[in-house]
Parts: sequence; structure tokens; C-alpha cells
Amino acid sequence: MEKKRIKISSEITYFLAIVILAFSVCLATASDFGVSMIVAPAYILSMKFSFLTFGQWEYVTQAILFVLFCLIMRKFHWTFLMSFVTCLIYGAILDLWRLIPIFNPSVTAPGSFDLWLRILFFVLSLLLTSLSIAMFNRSYIYPQVVDMVPNGISNKYKFKFAYVKYAFDFVYLSLGLTLSFIFFGKIVGLSFGTAIMFVVNGFFISFTMKMLDKFFEFVPLIKPFARFFEDKKGETEN
Repeated sequence: MEKKRIKISSEITYFLAIVILAFSVCLATASDFGVSMIVAPAYILSMKFSFLTFGQWEYVTQAILFVLFCLIMRKFHWTFLMSFVTCLIYGAILDLWRLIPIFNPSVTAPGSFDLWLRILFFVLSLLLTSLSIAMFNRSYIYPQVVDMVPNGISNKYKFKFAYVKYAFDFVYLSLGLTLSFIFFGKIVGLSFGTAIMFVVNGFFISFTMKMLDKFFEFVPLIKPFARFFEDKKGETEN
């Protein structure tokens, strides 16, 4: 007999994913073992140009990526904008988390904690990042632009997703390294932790999605919107 799964709202899953992702990024920055290559450009820019916050630099970098994505896809649809809405919510929550003293670099310098605590922060960041992305994949609402782009390109041009994702991550890693050397003359924000994330994230995300599917059933609360969104989503991916 199949075990009955717990029903959870797709919309609640979506918002929880954003909160968890922002928290995991704060943990990674506090550990100072290297942030994900995906957030590296915005993080490095926020370290150099403090007139915008980390979250606000995410708006800038993902807005540029959004325009490039529409050009690559050779079309625009309003559902694409949901990915940028996700970015706006994520950036605001990220900045709120960074008001907490242990995550605020002006109060507590990244990497200033005891080694065991830094390791704990990094491991938690790795696990929670995978959980948040897995949760995004179980919601019908678009994740951030940086997560939508590899999926969109893979679907439109029939490239294998794994190859597109690795290529995309490599481009972002290269961009982070380039900005780091231009503004600081050395590598900042990126370290061995970045490499670990690059290698193991895919496995952790896949495993987490299987565990979520085993125990939970994701059901939309706003069913008319969900049906419309899924229909339009399918159209934009062809």
C-alpha cells in the first residue's frame, strides 16, 4: 500500500524556497569559504560598490541576464517576468537576512567565526541551497532568472540540460573571477567552497527532489492561475 503523502501548497513552497535560498546565501558569505558562482557577480559588485546592497546588485545583474535571455529566446512573454519578480522578492529577503548582526559584514566580518562554526555554516548553506532549488522545481511559478535561463535554452534549442547548466555556471564563474581581478586584483568571494558547490549541487538537488516527492504532494491553491501559467510556460519553452 502506497504511503499517503502530505499535501502542501505550491505557492507556499515557492515562498519558502525564496526565504531558504536567501538564508543559505547569507550562511555561505558568513563562512567565507566561497559563494556559489551564480551569486558571485552580485556579491563582488556589492563589496566594491556599496551604494547598492547585495540584493539590489542581484536586481541589476539578473535584469541584464533577463534581457539577454529574451534576445536568445527571440521572444518575450509576460510569464518570463515572474522570474524577475522572484528575483525582486529574493533580493529583498536577502537584504533583510543581512540585517542580522552575524550576517551583516559591517558588524561581523565574513570568516571571523571559529573554524567549526564556519564549516557548519557552509555545510548548512550547501544543503539548504539544494533544498530551495528542489522546492522551486516543485512549484509552477518560475524561479529566479539565473535558474530559468538554463531550462529555457535547453528546451528551446534541444540541448541536454546538464551541458547547458554546466556551461552557464562556467560563464558565471568566469564572470565572477573577472570582476574579482578587475576590482580587487585578486580572487575575492570565490574559494574552494565554490568548487564544491559546482561539483555536488546537481546530486544534492536530485536527491532532495526525490525525498520531497516521497513525502509531499505539491498542490496549487490558485488553480486557475496555475493552469494558465503552466499552459503559457509550455508555450514559451517550445
